[in-house]
Amino acid sequence: MFLSVKKSVAALAIVAGLSSAALSVQAAETYKFDTEHTSVVFAVSHLGFSNFQGRFGGIDGELVLDRDAPANSSLTVTIDLTAVDSGVAALDGHLQTPDFFNTAEFPTATFKSTSVELTGDKTAKVTGDLTLHGVTSPVTLDVTLNGEGAHPMSGLYIAGFSATGTVTRSAFGMNYLVPAVGDDVELRIESEWVRQ
Repeated sequence: MFLSVKKSVAALAIVAGLSSAALSVQAAETYKFDTEHTSVVFAVSHLGFSNFQGRFGGIDGELVLDRDAPANSSLTVTIDLTAVDSGVAALDGHLQTPDFFNTAEFPTATFKSTSVELTGDKTAKVTGDLTLHGVTSPVTLDVTLNGEGAHPMSGLYIAGFSATGTVTRSAFGMNYLVPAVGDDVELRIESEWVRQ
């Protein structure tokens, strides 16, 4: 009987261990962009007279949110650079050329997070590798969780974030008209994500 009890305890321990492992895996939630409610806006100094703005379209990505261990969370984003929209057709065409994005050779930009550092209850610094114009360099985004919960119309679980960051374009080999057209490009990102 003693051996039977020992075997039962051992079996329970194994089951408990497997259950804990399962819970640990479930703690990480996967989200996909709601592309209809996401925008990536850029602003760059134009001759010191204005901060010209445009928008990147064609965004896709995945967020893995680990609430038990936020540092283990990750973010991957891909941007179709052929879908940039400055509101000026001639400029949109120029941005496709080797002076800027050279989309014939490098049609997309990607961001893959390498670290997530909480800075408050709803804020974090997300650092990652940005690959743009054939060059990979680190970029840090300041991210704020605006809110999360069931969408009142679709019922889907949504998490909404705002983020800001700066990309120095010469670091990616895009030196055209620097410094007349600013070297630092400010990014403002508003995004909604759908839990899978």
